[in-house]
Amino acid sequence: MSARPSLGTEARNVAVVAVLFALAPLAVLGSSYYESVLAHLLLIALLAVALNIVFGHTDQLFLFVGGLAGVGAYGTALLADALSVSAWVTLPVAALVCGLIGLLVSYVAAKRKFTVVLISILTLNLQLVFSEVFVGARDLTGGSTGFPYEYFELGVVADALGVGEKLVLYYLVLLLLVATLGVYLRLVHSKYGVAFDAIREDEIAAESIGIDVVRYKTIAGFVAAFLIGLVGAFFARESGYILPGGFTFLAVDVVVLIVLVVGGLRTTLGPIVGAIIVVGIEEFLSSAQSLQSWQSAIFGALLIVLFLYFRRGVVRSVRDALDDAGLVGEREGGGGGGGTDADGGR
Repeated sequence: MSARPSLGTEARNVAVVAVLFALAPLAVLGSSYYESVLAHLLLIALLAVALNIVFGHTDQLFLFVGGLAGVGAYGTALLADALSVSAWVTLPVAALVCGLIGLLVSYVAAKRKFTVVLISILTLNLQLVFSEVFVGARDLTGGSTGFPYEYFELGVVADALGVGEKLVLYYLVLLLLVATLGVYLRLVHSKYGVAFDAIREDEIAAESIGIDVVRYKTIAGFVAAFLIGLVGAFFARESGYILPGGFTFLAVDVVVLIVLVVGGLRTTLGPIVGAIIVVGIEEFLSSAQSLQSWQSAIFGALLIVLFLYFRRGVVRSVRDALDDAGLVGEREGGGGGGGTDADGGR
């Protein structure tokens, strides 16, 4: 099995992907629809990166990604309206609230030594609670009818550049994704990455060598939840309208989990590759009139094929194939975290 590539190699890979996505809008010739699709793809990838941190590296399966994203979106809007300030000011506050929720969940779960199954049950119940609140608190959230989400004024920038707001939002999300991947790389190639690997492999053994399991799991929970809350507001801004149905378990969590597994757990580009595959399949099936009635069945069948032939994720499977062919040679030697990758390298 191949070890994790070096920090320099992964940083270059991220830079290449960033350039490709920066040029991607040129291929759609100013189509606002496809600009929205590209922005949606990046937002899904961002949520998958967050889930990768908390689930992929510390085995804490958060099944309330949609709920946290909703808290970030609704919190940003409601605070901006209540305080009569810009949403740019309230966005970090709402994201911080989400981070504290994730911190609390991870702290309780780590203290009580919850297994991955118990954590998933706990967070799934919280997801249901959030969904009920989004619908039930009609005076605040607008209930099931929602409200237009026109925060984060981008018109000034769009007018200055002579482009549409959709395109400005797309590049803003791309910058957020690149920054997030930068943080992710520094995290997994540091002492935190080493601690995460040790905790994932054997918590008891990790504690025996002095690793504070509760502390590191709590850090992972906070970082992931903060990022999810941050992305949630842009998720609503991209659609232009906020509805409780946009943050349900089926609408968000299932898709994000599939994206992460298809792309590859504990890989840097896995969330992006998974998002390209899943969103690409969805777009192809929705655009094919003759296949629309079979969309769910075909989508499920294609995912089954991916899971059968790329069980370790597309990124890792391709990397192993290139490694076997002698086309990939640079590996992380010593120092820095993350010396092994997933269930390989042992």
